[in-house]
Amino acid sequence: MTFADKGYQGAGGTIRTPFKRHRHRPRLSRRQKAVNRGHARIRAVGERAVATLKGWKILTKLRCCPRRATAIVQAILVLHAVENDRYSE
Repeated sequence: MTFADKGYQGAGGTIRTPFKRHRHRPRLSRRQKAVNRGHARIRAVGERAVATLKGWKILTKLRCCPRRATAIVQAILVLHAVENDRYSE
């Protein structure tokens, strides 16, 4: 399952998008708002991970197979977590 933003409305399949307010329906119900909040919480984790990887800049020069790239990304995230732990204390 993939969680996308409102721009992917109607994509279908396994792509999940938040509820969108329409012209003829001025407000979302409480349930729809709660679903949108949960959706945003899930997407925020991925957005932060992408921002972290962009900051390391190594992926712009990466030219290898996807399996090896996955291992490199995992190593970057571990290093990032260690660095954050060191400076948060």
